[in-house]
Amino acid sequence: MTRQKPNILFFFTDQQRWDCSGLHGNPHDLMPNFDRLAVRGTHLEHCFTCQPVCGPARACIQTGQYASTHGSWQNGIPLTRNVPRLAELFNEAGYHTGYIGKWHLARHKAGAVSEEDRGGYREWLASNALEMTSNAYDTVMWDGDNREVHLPGYRVDACTDAMIRFLDRNREDPFLLMTSFLEPHHQNHIDDYPPPDGYRERYAGCWVPPDLAALGGSTQQHLAGYYGMVKRLDEALGRVVDALKSLRMLDRTIILFCSDHGCHFKTRNSEYKRSCHESSIRVPSMLHGGPFTGGGKVRELVNLVDLPPTLLDAAGIEVPPHMQGRSILPLVDRKAAPEWPGEVFFETSEAEIGRGIRTRDWKYHVVADPEQHDGRGGAAEYREAFLYDMNADPYELCNLAGVESHRELSDALQERLQQRVAAAGQPRLTIRAAEPRKLGQRVMKADPLDHPGRP
Repeated sequence: MTRQKPNILFFFTDQQRWDCSGLHGNPHDLMPNFDRLAVRGTHLEHCFTCQPVCGPARACIQTGQYASTHGSWQNGIPLTRNVPRLAELFNEAGYHTGYIGKWHLARHKAGAVSEEDRGGYREWLASNALEMTSNAYDTVMWDGDNREVHLPGYRVDACTDAMIRFLDRNREDPFLLMTSFLEPHHQNHIDDYPPPDGYRERYAGCWVPPDLAALGGSTQQHLAGYYGMVKRLDEALGRVVDALKSLRMLDRTIILFCSDHGCHFKTRNSEYKRSCHESSIRVPSMLHGGPFTGGGKVRELVNLVDLPPTLLDAAGIEVPPHMQGRSILPLVDRKAAPEWPGEVFFETSEAEIGRGIRTRDWKYHVVADPEQHDGRGGAAEYREAFLYDMNADPYELCNLAGVESHRELSDALQERLQQRVAAAGQPRLTIRAAEPRKLGQRVMKADPLDHPGRP
């Protein structure tokens, strides 16, 4: 008897911090549906983006490659056509593919996306830059014939309604559906995080993560609204699960929840992401259904580029050699668990050009001065900028880069970074050591070793 192919439902949020989840200590019960599914399924306890900015992170998901490989290293660079994209691989395997929401990978900044720029998705309801074509209660997207579609309700609910309609239409053939919500990303033109009416008030005076409490930024202005957006997203996740259950599809559907990057609320630079810190690169993630049921916690460090091969593997589709991530499915089957890298590799761009690794115990990141940028997302020379002890300082408030007692450690981490750079197909980096200093010694204000908002 041939095993039925599982449906794949990718619930993708935008700019969502890892510590919004109760499983990561948030006390406000913002994500009870996520937490429940993660406990019953497989919780990726340490999941990281490989590029903390919208377009590049999305291109990593569609290709399974790092930004320096696929070429979309900053917003505005369209998705490559040089390799088969995720939807095309599922199409070839007999899946019906659909996309709803924010795309951010077309040649044009906002609005309708031409068919050749859709990455192979066959059913389409999206906007290239949803933040530029919609408001919280005015959702505008374009269908497969590039007809403008206005959807009623709060934006999260409008996208969720579209998801449920897709599920109802596609009960028989296996599908890959990716829904890319804008929330909890800020609304650009008003620089605010607009939740559903009444939700901001719920979280006034809310719990503040330690990094935001220490560094300030726009936290007091924005965190309550942000939490309200996260809450509505989780309610939407619950609605989707209810729809799958009522359509008798839940037991043959794999749900992946993840985000493209986090949010640091202007505490690390002048906007909300594009930094090496956990607030930017660590995201909530879980898988539920199929082989992931009862998988427990995956404690290994998982990267965004590991998710496309994981979905292919779970669907019984061969993972192509161009993908630079690895399926986590063997990690779920503890008996067959492979050796797994002891660090994740990530790149930063736009606000800075940088390369870094995060191990279980340490974070090491190098950046390039602007005059060193090569215009292609890389640089001629980098300098050590950040070193954090992730056990003693999990919210990264004490930068140890250049501290003399950590010189040997920095050298070892630099070599591990060089190995990951080589594995990603990049040339060896030229890295200048941080200026020596003693622990507690003040650095110049303009130096990135000094955190914004701290004396």
